[in-house]
Amino acid sequence: MNKAELAKRIKEVAFLEGDFVLRSGKHSKYYVDKYLFGTKPDILKSLAVELTKILPPLESFDRLAGPELGAVTITSVLACTINKPFVLVRKAAKGYGTDKIFEGELHKGEKVVLIEDILTTAGAALSAAERLRDYGVEIVKIIGVVDREEGAAENIAKAGFQMDALLKKSDLGI
Repeated sequence: MNKAELAKRIKEVAFLEGDFVLRSGKHSKYYVDKYLFGTKPDILKSLAVELTKILPPLESFDRLAGPELGAVTITSVLACTINKPFVLVRKAAKGYGTDKIFEGELHKGEKVVLIEDILTTAGAALSAAERLRDYGVEIVKIIGVVDREEGAAENIAKAGFQMDALLKKSDLGI
């Protein structure tokens, strides 16, 4: 499916209306449920194809990174599509086992593209990007699947990162 068909399909399966509290603490009359689109094989395959079109050149980065939990399926299928390794970024160390913030192999000095599902104010994406940067990784770009156009682009630029989004809320007809 092309980008327009993908947008239509995401809205069809994941657009909910009601009264929702977002991660940012804002209230919204709609919600795009990443788990409803991020668990559908047809959507994941199309997302991977479309995301490859807005990725930086493959030689310009070493791996992908995906914040837990919503971006994990998207990052996984994209990594398989472009044959690049990826790392998962936890919200916090789990407190047992290896007690890591990053799951998977990650080396200081690497260049990473961070994949996020839904961008509202970009709080989760920025938190993950800052943890990666503090570790010694260069964030080449932050790429979101859907930008709700509620400040994410401005917040990401203000933090010193590059950003792109595959879809904006207007692409979904919202």
